[in-house]
Order: sequence, then structure tokens, then C-alpha cells
Amino acid sequence: MIAPASGAAAADGEAGGAGSLVMVLDSSGSMGDDDGSGRTRMEAARTAVGTVVDGLPDGHPTGLRVYGADRLRGCTDTRLVRPVAPLDRAGLKAAVAALKPTGDTPIGLSLQKAAQDLPRPADGAVGAGRTILLISDGEDNCGDPAPCAVAAQLAKGGIGLRIDTVGFQVKGAAREQLECIAEAGNGRYYDAPDADALARQLQRAAQLSADGYRLRGERITGTVTSDRAPALVPGQYLDTIGPGEKRYYAADLDDVSTVDFSATAVPQAGAAVDTVDALATSLVYASAGGEGACATNSEMFHQNEGAVPLTSAVARVPTEKRYSTCDRAGRYWFVVERRSKPASDAARWPLELLLGVEAPLPAGAVPAQSRPEYGSGGKDAVLPTGDPREVRGGTGFNDARELGRGVWRDRLLPSQTLWYKVPVGWGQQLRYGVEFANEPTVDGSASVNSYGGTQVYTPARHPVGGGTGEFSSRTTYNGRPAALGMGTVPVAWTNRYEHHPNVVPVHTTGGFYIAVNLGARAAEIAENPRIAMVLRIAVLGEELSGPEHGAAPVAAAGMPDKRGESSVRADSGGTGGAGWTVTRAAAAGGAAVVLIAGAVFLVRRIRGGGSGTATDTRRGA
Repeated sequence: MIAPASGAAAADGEAGGAGSLVMVLDSSGSMGDDDGSGRTRMEAARTAVGTVVDGLPDGHPTGLRVYGADRLRGCTDTRLVRPVAPLDRAGLKAAVAALKPTGDTPIGLSLQKAAQDLPRPADGAVGAGRTILLISDGEDNCGDPAPCAVAAQLAKGGIGLRIDTVGFQVKGAAREQLECIAEAGNGRYYDAPDADALARQLQRAAQLSADGYRLRGERITGTVTSDRAPALVPGQYLDTIGPGEKRYYAADLDDVSTVDFSATAVPQAGAAVDTVDALATSLVYASAGGEGACATNSEMFHQNEGAVPLTSAVARVPTEKRYSTCDRAGRYWFVVERRSKPASDAARWPLELLLGVEAPLPAGAVPAQSRPEYGSGGKDAVLPTGDPREVRGGTGFNDARELGRGVWRDRLLPSQTLWYKVPVGWGQQLRYGVEFANEPTVDGSASVNSYGGTQVYTPARHPVGGGTGEFSSRTTYNGRPAALGMGTVPVAWTNRYEHHPNVVPVHTTGGFYIAVNLGARAAEIAENPRIAMVLRIAVLGEELSGPEHGAAPVAAAGMPDKRGESSVRADSGGTGGAGWTVTRAAAAGGAAVVLIAGAVFLVRRIRGGGSGTATDTRRGA
């Protein structure tokens, strides 16, 4: 079995994701107006903030800034009443209870100060999300600094900062300004026409802050050209990437091992993206005429409601006859490119990289034939039934919740992606269904449509399953029941020599990942803060004891038979699969040798320095 990604390179790195939150609360004079229920807007805000802090995780760094609370007039009237510190529920509630609506609305200045309130990431740190949550019932009446300009400047000034806005009973210019702040600040605008909506939308925005993708890896910096690109050994790494950028990483490959490389971009959930914005990966080699491509892959968002994590992956699979230039031992480069439309999110995105090696089969071993067809695991497969068990999905690959066969129930926020991990053995295939619940809807939502989506990834994080004609990775969601089916072909070692992009990666066993997400516009539809969904998971086929031709079922071979088991536990490793490793080796003099079941992976350190499309462009010698 493999060494988990939490070891080696990952252990030397950092884990980010939970981040910090500062709420910026309007306490201007208009917050003393009746909200239509006989209470003041401030009273409704007190209740809503109380609901938010009760729902945040223990210890989540949270602070509170207010404006318009101290003087009848004044465009410098903003104050940090609770510093960003481990969550103090009683202290935050008491601070809001003491506020009296008084003065003006200096939103621009308050945003500038709020960014300073949030703790700065440690030098070189990647991915600790920092959220400003602005709650206002009106527009800025000070003018300088301009709130939208401030939001844009803050968003471009660092990784991991987002500004969400909640408009409480706002219309016209006030709503337009809050929408502009959120769009410029990599965040989302939430409309709250009444007290119940205010509580609901505040919960959504705050929980997205607390439930951010937990990144893991060793910090590196890719280069814009192949010159002086950092050398990778098998392991997990963190970098960042901006719009239109390419990042190069180097590796010295042997001539026998399959090598897998994936890149996961982690934008702020719901940030502005275009349908065709993409993350592309490629494997290239040096030649006399420059660079030659061995493999490429491009993954697009395929929707423009808002960003979700996006993963692209490539593999170097030596050909059976060893005829290709890309089979040769030598220096190669992995290239990651971010393609963005001009109006899309301009912030730098955290980038999680995974490099793994698969050893060849032992000499003389004859692998079983490939399994390129879905067969009994196709769209008509029968899935488990019965009462669902409650489960909580992880934030990403690194803490995906491990599940077995069965029926499971979870709840998603709009813009959120939840992650699960299912063990799949030789000869088996993953097949699952996702059902989004019938939810009570808010007034005026009848004409609003969002989407529910899912994707499945191999242990090496190759996205598979969508775009085959067998399954669809997305369905319309409007508050009424909606369902998706997804799955893989059976796991076979020889699948790596097939041609279909949804077959080739399914060539090793281990934890296959399921990601489920919900579109940002679902926040305009559902009455409940979270939307319920059910997962029906099946692992079909008898598990075999190995990849060889004639391998016995695990029970007949005297191996533990885990069929039918269901586990609900957090998994700390980001990868899984027999014969596949991300273990990092170190050696003196800037060189390392990794020995894996007889395969040699030589790496020299260089000092100083939705569904997609995949193509194999290996060139003949």
C-alpha cells in the first residue's frame, strides 16, 4: 500500500484552510429603523449574529468591527470591538448587544481597517482563508475611500482574502454597491429582505469561511519558464498561480515507471469565473527544437455561478513497446497553466500539487486484461437503498471522509464542495448516485435555477467519469429533487494502455474520491442555510488479490474480505493505491533515489531556484 501524503513532503509543509473571519456590522442610524416585524434592524442583526457564532466551530478565529456606532456624524467612525481571536461566543454576543445605532456609514474605511484586523499569513504560507463579512442596510455615505475600489485593491493584494456582503433590506444604489464590493472582493453578495433571511445568509457566509479547503504540502515556487524550475520528488506541494500564468516544475524520470502529476487550484468559493476558465496541466520534455509534449489535460468550470476547486492531471505511462520519446529516462517538466477571461477573479489561487510514482509489475507477471467498459456499473446499475446515515464530508482531498457501501446523508452550503473517499480494489468499480433534496424555497425563487454537481477522482487525483455519454456531472437545481449518477470502469492495471481519458487513469487501487458541489445561486432558492443531499454508494465486482491474470478473489486467497463494510472516519492521507507512492526521499549532494518494488525514480534537486479534455501526444523516437 502507499505511504500517505501526510508523510514526507507533506509533513514538512503546512496545512491551511480554516482561516479567520471578521464581521463588519453596520451600526449607523438607519439600523434603528423598524424591520417590518416590530423590531429594529439592529435587534434582528443581534439575533442573526448570535445564530452565526453558535454555529461556528469551536476556536474558529473570529472578530467584530462596527461602524457608525459612536458618533452622530463622522466618516472615521469605525471601531474593532472584538479582535480576531479564537471564537468567544459570549463575548461576541455581548458586544453586539451593547451597540446602539447612531451615525454614518463609512464602509470603505471600515473595509480597509478590517483587512488589517485579520492575521497576516506566515511568510510563504498558502491557503489560510481570510474573510471579511460585511452586513449593511445602506450604502456608504462618506465617499472616500470608495468601497468598491477598496475591495478590489484588497482582493488583489494577497492570497486567501474574500469579502462577502449581506444586504439587509436594501434596494437600488445600496444593493448595487454591496454587489460591487462582493464581486470585486472575490466574494458573494447575499440578499436579506427580512430577519429570517439575514440569519440564513449570515450563516452561509460564515460557514463558508470556516469550512475552506484544507491545503497540505511543502511550499515551493514554480518558474515561468523551464529554466531553474524547482525539482520535484514524489510528494505533495503548495504554490500559487495568477490569471494567465504558467508554472514549471522539473523531475528526472526513469524509463519504466508510470508517473502521475495533478494540480488542484483552490479559488475562493463562489469567486467570479467564466464557463471556459480552465486549469491545464502538461508533461513536456526537452528536445533540440525546444519542448515536446508528452501528455496534456485541461479542466474547465463549465459554469459561471462561482468558483469551486478545479483539478487537472497528467500521467507519463511508458508504452508497452517502449517506442516513444516520452518513454526515455531523463529530465521532464510538469507545466500548470491558468486560463481566465478578463472579468474573472484576478486573485492568485493556491495550487496543491501531487507527484506520485507507480512501479512496474514484477518481471514475468502477466497483468489481467483491461476493463474499458462500464458493464454492470453503467447508468442502469442498482444502488443501495434504506435509511441514510448521517455523515459530514471533508473540505478537500486531504481530509475527505472515508465511506463504504451504503446510503449516506449530508448537507451542503451554496458554493460549497464536500469530499468523500471510497476504497476500491482490483477488478472493482465505483458507482454512486447523488440526490439533492426537495427544499422549502424562498419567495421569488421560482424563476431562479442553480446546479448540483459531482466528480470522481482516482487515487492519483485524475478526474474521470464525466463527459462519457454514460454519466453527466451536473444537473439543474431549483429546490425540487434532482439526481446525478457517476462512476468508474473496473480497476485494471492494463487500463493504462487504453485510449479513452476516463479509462486510462483507472489503473490502480486505493481511495477513489467523490466531490459534490452546489451552485452559488442556490443561496437565492433554498430557505434552509444548508441543502440536504443523499449519497448512494456501491462498489461493484468481486475484489481480486492482485492485478495479475488469474488473480483469485481476496476471500479465496485468504486475504481480509471487506465487502459490505462501511466506515465513517476522517482520513488524514491525501492519496491511496497499491503500488503508488508519494513518499519523498532525500540524499546528500542534492540527489535522491526512490526505490519502489524494483523501480528506480531518480530526482536531482535544483538549487536556486467539471469534465475536461485530455490528449496523449507522445512522439516516436
